[in-house]
Amino acid sequence: MKCLFRRRKEARPGEIAAAALDLFVDKGFAATRIDDIAARAGVSKGTVYLYFDSKEALFKAAVEATMLPALEEAEALVADDAKPAADMLREFVFGWWQMIGSTSLGGVPKLLVAESGNFPETVAWFHEAVIDRALAAMTRLIEHGIARGEFRNVAAPVAARIVFAPMFSYLVWRRSFEQCLRDLPPADEFFALAVDLLAHGLSAREAAK
Repeated sequence: MKCLFRRRKEARPGEIAAAALDLFVDKGFAATRIDDIAARAGVSKGTVYLYFDSKEALFKAAVEATMLPALEEAEALVADDAKPAADMLREFVFGWWQMIGSTSLGGVPKLLVAESGNFPETVAWFHEAVIDRALAAMTRLIEHGIARGEFRNVAAPVAARIVFAPMFSYLVWRRSFEQCLRDLPPADEFFALAVDLLAHGLSAREAAK
């Protein structure tokens, strides 16, 4: 019983952070109260404050527990020199969708856009901790393709942002306008075509024709 209690206590911060993230995505950062988070996590308000001193700390903990492992996988993928760059691009995009876009984490971009004026420090932290790292990984992937002659010589940092543009747009469409956009294609179909267009646009062979 002691062991079970210890495991439950050790898991509690993660459970509270996960409950907070779900509420932030559903209700917005400003509208979510600590009382709401405590109720969703099934703990007292005092227990929340035992582990976290603010909503900002809760948000950071949730991101670090969920998004950063996905980022680490993406960085490991990009470090694999044996794979063709186009294959890495496809794995990167679909891996991102599976681990982030299709989960509750997919609501974070919309949340940050909506709350950026109210919580600039939290948004700046997210940009540095997540977005900058993701862009750096994609930039390295594109540079890898250029160095191997698979991709044409383009401005890799700019191309990296272009890769992320359809990923971001799809999340906003799905989270904000899904009821109105009845012709929004399934994610697999959308990203398969997006990757195909991006890979052909970057391809050194296509440019040489």
